[in-house]
Amino acid sequence: MDTHYEHPHSTSRSWLGVAVITASLFVFVTTELMPVGLLTPVSSSLGISVGVAGLMVTLYGISAGLGVPFIVAWTRRVNRRVLLSVLLAVLTLGNLITAVSPNYPLVLTARLAMGFANGVFWAIGVSMAMRLVPGRHASRAAAVALSGISIAAVVGMPLGTFLESLTSWRITFLIWSGLSALVLSAVAIVIPSLPSENAVSVREVFGLPLGNVRLRLVMFTVVLYVLGHFGAYTFIRPFLESNSSAKPAYIIVLLVIFGAGGAAGNFIAGYTVTKNLRASFIVACAGVVVSLLLLLTIGHGRAGLMIALLLWGVSFGAMNLCQVNMTLAAAPDTFEAAMSLNTMGYNTSIALGALFGGLFADHSGVRSVFWFAVALTAASLLLTLSTRGEASRTVPEGEPVSRPVLQS
Repeated sequence: MDTHYEHPHSTSRSWLGVAVITASLFVFVTTELMPVGLLTPVSSSLGISVGVAGLMVTLYGISAGLGVPFIVAWTRRVNRRVLLSVLLAVLTLGNLITAVSPNYPLVLTARLAMGFANGVFWAIGVSMAMRLVPGRHASRAAAVALSGISIAAVVGMPLGTFLESLTSWRITFLIWSGLSALVLSAVAIVIPSLPSENAVSVREVFGLPLGNVRLRLVMFTVVLYVLGHFGAYTFIRPFLESNSSAKPAYIIVLLVIFGAGGAAGNFIAGYTVTKNLRASFIVACAGVVVSLLLLLTIGHGRAGLMIALLLWGVSFGAMNLCQVNMTLAAAPDTFEAAMSLNTMGYNTSIALGALFGGLFADHSGVRSVFWFAVALTAASLLLTLSTRGEASRTVPEGEPVSRPVLQS
């Protein structure tokens, strides 16, 4: 994937543009995962079950995953600054509708529309940041932009949960609508014209795994662990409330611990993936399995919760970086197409994980969701252990990454 772009803009404006892309990523990620910290009040306010409330995550993920290859192909001639502005406008309006919606079907409709915008952003956002700076700084620009993920995890989601505890879930989404509008204004002012480049066709996206065995293996591995992780993570608040009687303030602390762990995991894996990518993924995947088991066994006390959430965050952050590099290793010459496919599989798995988790929560209790997550994450680990290391060969240091991870 060529990242050496010419740019006639000043250094300060270039990096300011990267900061705006980072802010865009922040509002998209927090909007996607905000319901995780608000499931209980949303379900209570709208008179629905916690499992049904989880559909806010499910539908968002479905549209983000399934829509991306088509919309990116259809907008291949659209200037990327214009396209990003449209995506942020959809996000602003969607959060506003969510905040004032009188019923749950309208909330789901808004989430569905925002999901499409989210998927397209992942297809174009990081590459936009890389184009804003000289080619030698492209990977650094990608890392800065992707730090929006860690900011969202450490600050965004806990802040949303905190605001809900002070006001209401509706006010929280209203505030996020305002933040989205603010970022939209920044894009219009700061980001220069960026004509579309290297558009990925629908045929290329769907044809790539047919002839690439290693990429198929990576996709199966990713789907399994994302299904498990988000099946459990979507229902972390109900689990904490029922299993350990955690109060909102303490849940906020635990979410911050998880987010900080994710940032640390990304940082650590940034060094280990260049040494042994397969081993890095195996250790991280095993860490997720162990952390989920710790939640189920010693997660009733504060110390146990902190240890389990920290390990979970570190392990999941490392897994995300590993799977991006595994995708790059499997399809180095068609990385953009592979990442479009990755985005589709990843977000669809988020949606299905939340859906299956909701079914388990409503029919067998919240704890069963975490056993479901243990089983799927363990399956991802076993799949990796049972195959050769070719599918996860180490990527040379300095290769670009293009997924929600933080790499130093």
